[in-house]
Amino acid sequence: MSDAQGAQSSGDSQPARPAGFVVPDDISSRRVDIYSEGNRMTGYVFVAKKAAPDAKLPTIIMAHGWGGVQSQLRQDASEFAREGYLVLTFDYRGWGESDSRVVLKSPASDVTKTDFTAEVHAIREVVDPLDMAADWQNAIHWVHGEPQVDVNRIGLWGSSMGGSYVVYAGAHDARVKAVHSQVTGGLKGSLWTQWMPQGFEEATKRARGELGYPPPAQVNGGLRGAPITSRFANYNPLDDITDVNTVAFQFVLSEHEQYLNNEEHAIAAYNRYQGPKKLITIPETSHYDIYGKARVRSHELAREWFDLYLKNDGAKK
Repeated sequence: MSDAQGAQSSGDSQPARPAGFVVPDDISSRRVDIYSEGNRMTGYVFVAKKAAPDAKLPTIIMAHGWGGVQSQLRQDASEFAREGYLVLTFDYRGWGESDSRVVLKSPASDVTKTDFTAEVHAIREVVDPLDMAADWQNAIHWVHGEPQVDVNRIGLWGSSMGGSYVVYAGAHDARVKAVHSQVTGGLKGSLWTQWMPQGFEEATKRARGELGYPPPAQVNGGLRGAPITSRFANYNPLDDITDVNTVAFQFVLSEHEQYLNNEEHAIAAYNRYQGPKKLITIPETSHYDIYGKARVRSHELAREWFDLYLKNDGAKK
C-alpha cells in the first residue's frame, strides 16, 4: 500500500530531496501552482521542446503514493513528454514542495472576519485518502485551463497508493479517458478501519479538540506519513469503479506484492469493472521493483496503454 522504502530503492520513505535524474535538454520543464481547496500545490509541466506552442497534446497527470514526492517521477515524466505527451506531476498538499492545510491554534477573536492575522499549525505529511483524492481532482481541473492540453485526451498515472487514487479519480471524473495504476494501493479503505479501529477513537478526540494531527515524517509500520485512519472508512474505489464503464483501466502488478493481497484489491477491481481494461502481473517482482528493475517494463506498458486510448482512441484493442 505504501511507497515507503529504503535508501537504495526509490526513497519514498526518505525526506523530500532533489532526485538524481536531470531533465534532458530536449524537454521543457516548468513549475506551476495548482490550488486544491484553497491550498497551493506545486506542480511541474513537462513538454517536448519540439512541440508547437499551439499544439493540443494528449495529457498525462502523475503523482506518487504513500510517502512519495513528484521529484521521483521526473524520468518517467520526461520520457512521456518525449513520446508526445504533455505531462503534469504534482505533490499532494502537505508533501514535497506543496503548501499545507493549516488550522487555527486558538479560536478566532471575531468569527465574522474573513481576513485576519492568526497563529496557525500546518498539517504536513499525513495520509488522508479523501484529501488526496481531492488533490487529484483539482489537478484534473487545472489541466483543463492549460492551452496545450487536449481536454478530450486526459490520462492518469498512479503508483502504489497513488495507483488507488487514480482509480478513484477515474471513477468520479467523466473527463478521464485512461488510467494506468501500478502496484495498486488499497482500494477498500473500510478494511483499513477494521485493521485499526483505534482510528475512530482518535477521530473522536480530534473532534473534541483533545488531539491534534500527527507530526510530519512520522513512520507508521515502516511507512512515512501517519494515516488519518477514520478518513479511510468512506474511501472505497473498489466499489466506485462499478459506477463507470467508459474509462480504460490498466493494472500493472508485482507478482510478489508485499503490502496488500492483489486478489482483494486490484484484481477484484479488474474483475468488477465492465469497461475497457487490462491486467498485467510482472513476474519475479516485488512492490519496489516497479521503481527499479521493472521500471522500464512498466513504463512501456503505460505508454502502450496511453497511446492506445489517448492517441488512437482504443482502435487497436
